[in-house]
Amino acid sequence: MEHVTYEVADRVATVTLNRPEARNGYTVRMSDELAAAFDEADRDRAVRVVVLTGAGKDFCVGADLSAGGLDLPGANEEWDEPAGRCSMRVFTMNKPVIAAIRGAAVGAGSTIILPADYRLASTDARFGFVFSRRGLYPEGASTWFLPRLVGLGRALDWMVSGRVFDAAEALAAGMVHALHEPDQVLDRAYELARDLIRNTAPVSVAVIRKMLYRMSPLESPFPVQRLDSRLIAGAVDSPDAAEGILSFLQRRDPQWTGEVPDDLPPYLPW
Repeated sequence: MEHVTYEVADRVATVTLNRPEARNGYTVRMSDELAAAFDEADRDRAVRVVVLTGAGKDFCVGADLSAGGLDLPGANEEWDEPAGRCSMRVFTMNKPVIAAIRGAAVGAGSTIILPADYRLASTDARFGFVFSRRGLYPEGASTWFLPRLVGLGRALDWMVSGRVFDAAEALAAGMVHALHEPDQVLDRAYELARDLIRNTAPVSVAVIRKMLYRMSPLESPFPVQRLDSRLIAGAVDSPDAAEGILSFLQRRDPQWTGEVPDDLPPYLPW
């Protein structure tokens, strides 16, 4: 990898945009390397949580037009735009993803973080869906993700105007979960990752994150409740369910044995 680094320690995979000299300007190569890194994290049974961050003082300033742009192919129904190569891979993850963001996060820097389970930002972070100001269109399926996070009204404001907004506005709208000082954002992300690893069952987390995205848009709650019933009935034979209850009663940390993706229920509708 040239534009991304990938490291695993203490069951956390760290995926880092690594072009600090270009303020992590987004490239086609970076998009493909990000997808490959998330593929590796999802396959690796030793990885429980992924942290996505950027090297240097900025997360990502958007497409690096000086590095060949987006390599647009013209009319081509089979082509996947670069931001979506990352965002859709994050969406399909079985493991939680924490985005640790500092400095500028505009264009692709704003779109690729939307499918993450958590977005922690620095107090100096700046966001922007600036496409209307470039004569372009939103990417990374952001018109699907963003309204689900902040509501349609705020998504319309940010995307139609294309204006850049600060971390406080992003927090107030629900786009980010918490703000920290710039030199503390990554530490707080690892702290959250350790909490998830210690206290949550990997199979449960994988199913829950998929259910929230894939089941909540349905027109009726009835098929969701049917899946709930099947999952809960199956918990009778789940070692993790027994361990979760026993560790709670014994007031100790749980020792999970279920693995992702091996132990995911085979009947899940997705």
